[in-house]
Amino acid sequence: MTWLTDPVDWWITPFVDNPFLRDALWAALLTVVCTSVIGTWVVLRGLSFLGDALAHGVLPGIAIAFVIGTSTTLGALVAAIVMVGGIQLIRTASPLPDDASIGVLFVGFLALAVVVMSSRAGGGSGDLTRFLFGSINAIDTAGLRRLLIVAVITVVGVAVLHRALVVGTFDEVQARLLGFRPRLTHFALLVLLALAIVASFETVGSLLVFAFLIAPPATASLVFRRVPTIMVGAVGIGAIGSVIGLLVSYHAATATGATMALTTVAIFLVGLLVSSADRLRRAI
Repeated sequence: MTWLTDPVDWWITPFVDNPFLRDALWAALLTVVCTSVIGTWVVLRGLSFLGDALAHGVLPGIAIAFVIGTSTTLGALVAAIVMVGGIQLIRTASPLPDDASIGVLFVGFLALAVVVMSSRAGGGSGDLTRFLFGSINAIDTAGLRRLLIVAVITVVGVAVLHRALVVGTFDEVQARLLGFRPRLTHFALLVLLALAIVASFETVGSLLVFAFLIAPPATASLVFRRVPTIMVGAVGIGAIGSVIGLLVSYHAATATGATMALTTVAIFLVGLLVSSADRLRRAI
């Protein structure tokens, strides 16, 4: 209970005494901006499965880049772009529902990653665990700079596409009548989503980035109704979850990325309970 009895020592001292924790905090906040802003549209458009598929879709690129000794960030970016292009191609050419098409690519990319990691050439790829679960405490200046650039690109991109995304999300026919191009807008959204995932995988890991994409925007959507306020609320909720998760991880010596992700999910559950209780009270 030191977080209550000695709040300065529990909440503030760790950041003052540990430069790596301060860097981790900056990385977490930038990751929240990247994921929560674009994640708002993932939640509103019902693209959670697509977000999950993309979060796993970077793994083959990471694995191959790791085995051949090149940049894992570049490998993840190439894999993400290939998957985005594949999703768009199958979505256009296949009569199957979107989730079936995405599921085929999801399984294929994940299987390829496992094959590469388990191959003789990838025998030393055990270090890839840090890409699955993140290494936020080892973030460097280059990583922070990369996150900052992608955060700016994400915010600017979403701002530019805002009207097209709003109209296309709720009425695709109306979007066409107003001169927007829903398919092009959807593709641009996928590109921004891929960039956010690639920039975040080193921080929270490709398996955990999904929680940051979904949990804060989902929580914010329980409280707010307008899209801009949902975005701002999602960033705020994600930031709170990241700070609490970092400190819990520091004091309890648990995995940092997983602890932050678990905290954001816990906040969502609390928000859901409060929202349900409020609806029940109004019904009575």
